Amino acid sequence: MTLAMSLGITIGVRKTFWMMYGELLGVATVAVASVLGIATLMTALPQLFQGFKIMGALYLLYVGINMWRAKGKLSTDPNQHQQSIKRRSLFQQGFLTAIANPKGWAFMISLLPPFINQTLPLTPQLSILVIVILISEFICMTLYATGGKSIAKVLTKRNNVQLLNKISGSLMVLVAIWLVAS
Repeated sequence: MTLAMSLGITIGVRKTFWMMYGELLGVATVAVASVLGIATLMTALPQLFQGFKIMGALYLLYVGINMWRAKGKLSTDPNQHQQSIKRRSLFQQGFLTAIANPKGWAFMISLLPPFINQTLPLTPQLSILVIVILISEFICMTLYATGGKSIAKVLTKRNNVQLLNKISGSLMVLVAIWLVAS
């Protein structure tokens, strides 16, 4: 969601859709993998799950520190970014963000398997679950990207980008600490 909002701010909603398509494919991959056996693997090897949590926490800590150190420039001119960011790059960024998100894995592993009825065929159940998740994800990312485009106007008028970076960076660091502590 944060990626959708930040891309909405910098490149606009229409270009952000390419990231969203990759993100949706990644979320679907995580959901299907969770139901098909990752949940069993993670429960059998809790150290592996703990490793994913620590890696995710370190990544969030890195992002949070970089946000704190950012100079606070906001480029909201979509024409400046249109040439430099390719659709394929946005798609890959979305896909990798979804696949590498430890919270996404944890959520899918804990949420999806209990919804599967072992006495019924797996394919229709999994299809319905994934479709509902993808529709929800797409609506939320679209709202965030649209909100990002709107908030960009406020941020440039008041030059509050640096404050937003510090608040966002602090929240990232707090989430990293929470991940390690939990």
